[in-house]
Amino acid sequence: MNTQAQDTLTLVARLLLAALFILAGVNKIGGMEGTVGYISSVGLPMPELVYYATVAIEIIGGLLLAAGFKARYAAGALGIFSFLAAVIFHNDFAQQSEMTAFLKNLAIAGGMFAVAAFGPGRFSIDRG
Repeated sequence: MNTQAQDTLTLVARLLLAALFILAGVNKIGGMEGTVGYISSVGLPMPELVYYATVAIEIIGGLLLAAGFKARYAAGALGIFSFLAAVIFHNDFAQQSEMTAFLKNLAIAGGMFAVAAFGPGRFSIDRG
């Protein structure tokens, strides 16, 4: 049984995780060329399509997570997204900053998978 404190901490965790994605997605809107160039630099096909999908996943998934609506699905998708971003974009372990980004993305994925597994808590549209 969840306590008021657990539900409050779950809400705070969801909002902090969601803020990261919402802000990242919104910031990518003004920098399409740079983001598409970065996506191209790792050899992904159809970088423009990947760009639009990324912006949509980050903003829509972040908003769903923040509201706690279909939060388990949103968290699962954002967790997979974070894991893939780590593996695809941050795999040059010779650079400390890339290792840090890799581990950060794995930690975010872990937080998302915890929300997917245990739910968004009582303070959500889904209510647990």
